[in-house]
Parts: sequence; C-alpha cells; structure tokens
Amino acid sequence: MTVTLIQMMLIIACGVGWRILKPAGLTAGHTRQVLTSVVYYLLLPTLILDVLWQATLGRHSVEFSLIGVTAIASSLALMWCVLSFFKLRPPVVGALLLATAFPNVTYLGLPVLEQVFGFWARSVVIQLDLFAFSPLLFTVGILIARHYGVDKGQHRAMWSFLNTPPFWAAFIAVILNLNHIPVPEWLSGTLSKLSAAVAPLMLFSLGLALSWNSLKLRNIPYIIPVIVIKLMLMPLLVTMVLPYSSMSAEYKAAVVLDLAMPSMLMGIVFCDRYKLDSELYAMAVTVTTLCSLVSLPYWFNHI
Repeated sequence: MTVTLIQMMLIIACGVGWRILKPAGLTAGHTRQVLTSVVYYLLLPTLILDVLWQATLGRHSVEFSLIGVTAIASSLALMWCVLSFFKLRPPVVGALLLATAFPNVTYLGLPVLEQVFGFWARSVVIQLDLFAFSPLLFTVGILIARHYGVDKGQHRAMWSFLNTPPFWAAFIAVILNLNHIPVPEWLSGTLSKLSAAVAPLMLFSLGLALSWNSLKLRNIPYIIPVIVIKLMLMPLLVTMVLPYSSMSAEYKAAVVLDLAMPSMLMGIVFCDRYKLDSELYAMAVTVTTLCSLVSLPYWFNHI
C-alpha cells in the first residue's frame, strides 16, 4: 500500500510541478480544464463502458448503493451537528458540508484501488460512483450549495446529470450486460487502451488542482472536523455496516478504502458557482489529500 501511494503521489507531484512551472505558458487552470474535459467526455465513459459491460450486476450493486448513501448521509448529519454549535457564515457552512460528505471516489479512488487490488476493483469504484455518489452529489449536493450560497436562478434541473456522457455510457453498458451481449474482441482492445489513460490523467489533474495558497492557519479549526469525519469516522461507519452485506472480504476492503478517500475535487466547481468559501474548500481538499497518506495505509491494514 505504501509503495502504491508513493507512486500515486509522484504522479500528483508532476501536476503540482506543472502548476508552479507553467510549461509553454500553460497555466494549471487551463491545463486541468482540457485534461478533465478529455477524461469526462471520452476516457471516463470508455472506462465505464468497458467495466460495466462485463461486470457482475445484481445484489452487490444494490449494496454498493445503500452503503454509499448511508456513509454520505451520516457524514453530512454528523458535520451539520458539529457546525450547529458555532455561528459561521453560510458560505463557510456549505463548503464544509460538501468537503465532509463527498469523497474523491473516482479521481483518487480509481487509481489507488486499481493498483492495490487489481482491475476488478474498477467495478467497485464505478458502481459506487454511479449508483450512490453522483446521484447524491447532483441532488443533495446542489441543494446544499444553493441553500448556503447564492443562487441566481441560472441553473439546470437537478436530474440533468443523467444526460451526461458517463451516465449514458453506464446506461448502454448495463443494457448490453443484462442482455448478455459479448464484447467484440476488436472493441474490447480499444476500450482497454483508452481506459488505461484515465488513472494517470486523473492523478495529474489532482496535482494541478491542489492549491498551496489556500493553506491558511486561521482555517485550521474548520478543517479538523473535516479530517476526523471524512478520513476516520466515515470509513469506521462503513466497517460497522459491511458485516451485514453479502460481499466477499476483498470487495468489503475495496469499499472501505474507496469511501476513506479525501474530499472530492468537483466541490470547487460548486463553491465557485454558488459563491461558497472556495478557498476554504480548496484547503480541505489539499489537507485531506495529504492526510490520506497516513489514513489510507491505516485502513488498508485494518480491514
């Protein structure tokens, strides 16, 4: 696990180095926008199609959804209780709730789990993302951002996330899977080659997104409960729920590790869109990512 994280962090460090050096005058923001667009519109749908077309769908898929929803809802409720004891500005509350509830299950979880457990773990990540994480993010997450931020009314319906390349790829893959249509050999090779680029590009983009300027001493008291709930209590809760599932031991370990990931990157977009505290959220992403170097090996050795 330690060797895997070192490899992951070296790729992330390349993104950090690009952010500092700006090769060819390309800023981190512009480079990340291009890379994440390629991943989101081409490579990630390819990966989803490749994985879900051949995955075993059924009871485990329902369990992934229930466990993911339970973990996120519990983290939200616990953080809301903590914040209720303090008089904080709404933009701060909204940013902290988003940072606590939604883990980086794809951008960091996918490459880490794939390296640690093997290719089969990609199915766990994709199903947790599509059946639990993304539906909650684009419904409950948006409601939180609107409530605590500034909503100018220029927004799409919350269910519009269904009309996106990853969800269309998932829909097609599930239909093909349930109808037992085999993957043509020529297409399987193409999908595998394209999907292989997802993990390194995600890690590189994560390095581009980490903001060292956001690290402020005054924000440390706000970040501590995020670290405790996200990196310790959320995976602890998952370990308490998993004994009631029918998953094998290796699947349970993959679920715990994926839900022990640091704060998601996409929350920065929500904070910017709805005028939440973007600087505080960026600090939460950076600090929880650094702390995960310690917490992830711990959970890997205790599951």
